[in-house]
Amino acid sequence: MNWFTGVMVFILLWWLTWFCALPIGVRPPDVPEVGHEPGAPVKPYLWWKLGGTTLVALALTAAVYWLVKSDYISFRALSE
Repeated sequence: MNWFTGVMVFILLWWLTWFCALPIGVRPPDVPEVGHEPGAPVKPYLWWKLGGTTLVALALTAAVYWLVKSDYISFRALSE
């Protein structure tokens, strides 16, 4: 896996993890304010989710890199 493929794998895994993490811990306000969206979360914790998403995506990218480099799953053998 070259650097470009590694970056693309990281970006794809980051976005997938980001969209999985967004609904975690979200709750609407008990009493919505006038003019605000009633379904908007009270505290979305976006910075925590951003950091967690990055760490999980780095770990998953490392796992994909290891799988590709170790020939544990050989894509070349599957294509023959």
